[in-house]
Amino acid sequence: MQAEEEEEEAANNTYIIRPNFKHKFKPALVKDAIHQILQEKLHEKQYSSDQATVWSKEISDAIIQRLKELQFERYKFIVQVVIGEQRGEGVKMTCRCLWDSDTDTYAQDVFMNDSLFCVAAAYGVFFY
Repeated sequence: MQAEEEEEEAANNTYIIRPNFKHKFKPALVKDAIHQILQEKLHEKQYSSDQATVWSKEISDAIIQRLKELQFERYKFIVQVVIGEQRGEGVKMTCRCLWDSDTDTYAQDVFMNDSLFCVAAAYGVFFY
């Protein structure tokens, strides 16, 4: 029993400064997951300013849950979802981050129909 505890403690006290390839945040895989979630949640919706906040929260929670299922070890996730009314006007979004370009990255996808648009971005930041 004591040997098991020592093994577990040794595993917890590892200092990993880079993820191995298997556990690295994979933007293409995350983009596909975001795309599926946006299609599931928004495919028949019509824009409603009252519901946009609720939908944004539901979508961001679903994306976080899917990211956890993908098991990117030692990554922290940030998810941003913006829903707006489709009025034929342009929208520009920008994000700036200070991070390690070897380990940290993001994925995003855009959903549009005749009534609304949605931009969802998921950031994976490796926890040293």
